[in-house]
Amino acid sequence: MRDLPPLPPTRKRPMKLNTLVTLMVYSVTGAILLVIFVLYFAQITRATRDGVRDTALAVARTLADSPEVIRGLSLPPDSNIIQPVARAVMQRNNLLFAVVTDMRGIRYSHPNSALLGKAFIGDDLRPALEDKENVAVNHGVLDEALRVFTPVYNAQHQQIGVVAVGISLIKVEQQIARNRWDAIWLVLFSALMGALGAWGLVRMLKRVLFGLEPYQISALLEQRQAMLQSLREGVIAVDQQGHVTMINHAARQILNASASSHTLHEAPLLANLREVLQTGLPRQDQEINCHGRLLLCNTLPVKSENQLMGAITTFRDKTEISQLLQRLDGMVSYLDVLRSHSHEFMNKLHVILGLLHMKHYAKLEEYVLLTANAWQSDVGTLQRNVKSPVVAGFLLSKISRARELGFSLTLSDASLVPDNPNEQQVAGLITVLGNLIENALDAMAAQSEGEISLLLHYQQGWLSAEVSDDGPGIAPDHLQAIFNKGFSTKGENRGVGLFLAREQIENLGGEIAVESEPGVFTQFFVQLPWDSERKSA
Repeated sequence: MRDLPPLPPTRKRPMKLNTLVTLMVYSVTGAILLVIFVLYFAQITRATRDGVRDTALAVARTLADSPEVIRGLSLPPDSNIIQPVARAVMQRNNLLFAVVTDMRGIRYSHPNSALLGKAFIGDDLRPALEDKENVAVNHGVLDEALRVFTPVYNAQHQQIGVVAVGISLIKVEQQIARNRWDAIWLVLFSALMGALGAWGLVRMLKRVLFGLEPYQISALLEQRQAMLQSLREGVIAVDQQGHVTMINHAARQILNASASSHTLHEAPLLANLREVLQTGLPRQDQEINCHGRLLLCNTLPVKSENQLMGAITTFRDKTEISQLLQRLDGMVSYLDVLRSHSHEFMNKLHVILGLLHMKHYAKLEEYVLLTANAWQSDVGTLQRNVKSPVVAGFLLSKISRARELGFSLTLSDASLVPDNPNEQQVAGLITVLGNLIENALDAMAAQSEGEISLLLHYQQGWLSAEVSDDGPGIAPDHLQAIFNKGFSTKGENRGVGLFLAREQIENLGGEIAVESEPGVFTQFFVQLPWDSERKSA
């Protein structure tokens, strides 16, 4: 056994909806939270530093206004007046140091008592000696610190010294770290809420999409479009406002609509759809006349959870259906004629065989000539004058049907019908002749005998047909109404044949007319384009 050819590589399955939505929500939420965290952390850092600075300035200003400090600066550094006050302030406010200097930068207080009376280290003291508050980050004798300097004034508002307060940067960073955890907990809580929101969003989308994945919806949409475009019936869907949302290829062909247009100009179809939108009730097997076309429509409301979402109509050209029925009727009649002819010729062969056995040759000759003449009058005329096999078979079946009913159908010897490759024109001719002949047979049903005459003549691309009978005729006030849909003198559920015949002839570019004198005759005149083989070649 030969190996089977390898299957084409399958396309990679797209990502599932829950995974896609979750990743998308997490990506957006994560990006936003990252930006918020950075901005929040920067804000916290700045606010913490500013808060520490303001606290240090407040402590320094309070210490600078202290009477003990002002009085102590008027005495030598070893007077030990400022040192206890500064040490108490430092311990009470958890400061790295609280140093008081005179205008020469000599220390009057320090965490290390051995450094009393010695000069302050750092150039950041100079702005304070010049009567300006100053904030700096520097490394002195102790650790690196945030240092705040403020002048000290006596009662005459003369600067007599400087108060320097230092807060360790390690403690500042610890406070910032404590605030950073607040931001981290906020980000984690926001991420949790984002996850819950993504889960709820996926659940809602799944419920709305009937549990289908996006790629499954795309495949279903493509299959739906292919199915709709392959239908022979026209399909049109509208929304609640009556706007066309879908129209397939068959509908465009039937209505001669533009391929890019979604506007429906067919007033009968619009009225039908609007009525269904208003009532919410379906309409089945309704016949609608749209610009010369008889459409058989089924219109249904589209509902979702008992809410009217729109309407959809499917329709088919009933003229086409009538043509198919006419062809089917013609084929059945043709088969009946062949069956009757088969029995008739079988009987004739038996007669010929009997005459041969009895050796009545004179009678045999007479009988054969009579049979040949009968065949010549029926079939021979059709073969000579009607070159279209479909039309010839149709006329032969009608001739036999008329003979069975006791009437005669005669084709004029002047008739000429060339063959035609255009099936629509052939179907149109058969439809109109079938209706006219059947109507004539029905009209003469009450008579003991009657004759139908048929003349078919082709000239310069046009085929003219004259169908006349000697039946009861048509009343003058009915001549214009016989082509209206539903008009009939034969009872209910009739009056469609002549209406369809005229519609089909006019759609082909032809015309039909009638003349009648009650009690004398009725004559129909038909003219339609006829594409002969010579013309089509």
